[in-house]
Amino acid sequence: SSSSSSSALETEIFQYIDLHQDVFVEHLKEWVAVESDSVQPDLRREVIRMVALAADRLRALGATVHSVNLGSHQLPDGQNVLLPPVILAELGQDPQKPTVCFYGHVDVQPAKKEDGWKTDPYTLTEINGGYLILRNLYGRGATDNKGPVLAWINAVETFRALKLALPVNLRFVIEGMEEAGSPGLQRLLEGERQRFLAAADCFVLSDNVWLSRRKPALTYGTRGSACFLVESGDKDLHSGTFGGIIHEPMTDLVALLDSLVDPTGHIRIPGIYDSVAALTEEERKLYESIEFDIEEHKSNSGVKRFLYDTKEEILLHLWRYPSLSIHGIEGAFHEPGIKTVIPAKVTGKFSIRQVPHMELSVVKQQVVEYLEDVFSKRKSPNKLSVSMPLGAKPWLADVNDPVYTAARRAVRTVFREDPDFIRDGSTIPIARMFQTITQKSVIMLPIGAADDGEHSQNEKI
Repeated sequence: SSSSSSSALETEIFQYIDLHQDVFVEHLKEWVAVESDSVQPDLRREVIRMVALAADRLRALGATVHSVNLGSHQLPDGQNVLLPPVILAELGQDPQKPTVCFYGHVDVQPAKKEDGWKTDPYTLTEINGGYLILRNLYGRGATDNKGPVLAWINAVETFRALKLALPVNLRFVIEGMEEAGSPGLQRLLEGERQRFLAAADCFVLSDNVWLSRRKPALTYGTRGSACFLVESGDKDLHSGTFGGIIHEPMTDLVALLDSLVDPTGHIRIPGIYDSVAALTEEERKLYESIEFDIEEHKSNSGVKRFLYDTKEEILLHLWRYPSLSIHGIEGAFHEPGIKTVIPAKVTGKFSIRQVPHMELSVVKQQVVEYLEDVFSKRKSPNKLSVSMPLGAKPWLADVNDPVYTAARRAVRTVFREDPDFIRDGSTIPIARMFQTITQKSVIMLPIGAADDGEHSQNEKI
């Protein structure tokens, strides 16, 4: 029957992967060795080399590969730096098969051994893990995102080696500037909407991680992010000469920042929760079955206590309610020792993670009006300026979409259990970008585990 032939086919595929796992690990070792840090402009050549390696690998598998030049971009210091090309690759054009488009990136966050790595970040190092996690592979980019990109390429290689026809047509969009904000990518994708992207039935991203160390997951939503600057003040003064008789900019700023959130994490800005989508019964049920170890999550984050005590409350506030975080103060004295200056002009930096159906323009207006109101009550003559230099919208998919049904079936085939349906509390603009530009289904299919440490020291997969 077809089910027994498909299970025989699965066995053949799995056996090939098990027999060749050392080869696949070696491929990852070669990629991790490339210092493709897109944040530091002096390493841009390495990013371009990394993109070329990925293009070569796809060509070797028979893909038609286009490396699209994006030109250059200007850094804050005025310097123009070359952008790495974006890979657009095609594999198969059978009109009888669905077309799946995969997105990934091969650039990485900065990493240095002296930052606290126990191994060289650019030498893939195997350290055996515990039960079920037999091989932990440490290195920058192992899980974010070189490992997952290679997983897709290795899957194609497996079908090719076994002389099996791929069950879908594949498209690949692979970039080298994700960690630096993907400059130029949106413009490229908008230009390809009627061409390269038109054939895709759905888009798959493997650029996040499971919620737990053990149980696989599918991600159907991410929060947006609005970054704010609030500036107060004029010129530097001596605290011995002026302290006690003037309105100090730093005192004004600290009071403003302190007014934003209450001790329970609730945002104090009026109206900010008004447009948050109501929790449906169907969604609440999804939360009940999710595997989430509160103690493990505390251990991963290094905190002793969360603001909430139950799994449901923690996940609701992590994924589907907005949050506000204060990031720093620019212009304040922060060197070792003491300097008794009254800073002239200080800039506070904070961000709000938004959720559906919050609108960036409305959030900005609410923040500005609230801070101006708080500031006016201080009767300070200092100047106040509030701006929102960056904003990215949240993304939400329909878990009943056929692509989620197919992904769930695939996870069950490999892991012998159903995945958790999760959201991600962070902001991943590319998911929203594909959805908005193409109006097609988008799914996030994470390959890494919760303790992989993406962006931090000792990243692994």
